[in-house]
Amino acid sequence: MTIAYVGLGANLGDREQTILEAAHRIGAQRISTLIETEPWGVTDQPHFLNAVAEVPTTASPGIFLLQLLKVERDLGRIRDGNRWGPRLIDLDLLLYGNEIIDDEDLHVPHPHLHERTFVLQPLAELAPDLIVPGRGPVAELLRRIQSST
Repeated sequence: MTIAYVGLGANLGDREQTILEAAHRIGAQRISTLIETEPWGVTDQPHFLNAVAEVPTTASPGIFLLQLLKVERDLGRIRDGNRWGPRLIDLDLLLYGNEIIDDEDLHVPHPHLHERTFVLQPLAELAPDLIVPGRGPVAELLRRIQSST
């Protein structure tokens, strides 16, 4: 069994309900507090609700990613090429155990995890002592971002 951490976000529709339904569908054993955040990347859009889920899985990283993408589709997400645009649901594989994966379709830890307060804050709530492979402890990564803003 591997513990994966998944970022959940939504800024369209019933954001809270969609995030909670996604967490249920991916088998989350724990979910952080939902936080409202400003958009990242493309800023001219509604605010997001974000959370992080802790998910035990026996699936390989690639299969787990496919499961996340299926849940997104089942909840109405349409990937139209607008990378940071509005969405009903967004599921990002942040961490998969302590693995480092750099494949064409999968990068773990998530390449922007250490830059995003809206991911690090809920992740620190669930696992403050967690080590992000190649980056360091979650709590320290969060402190660095907060001290630079």
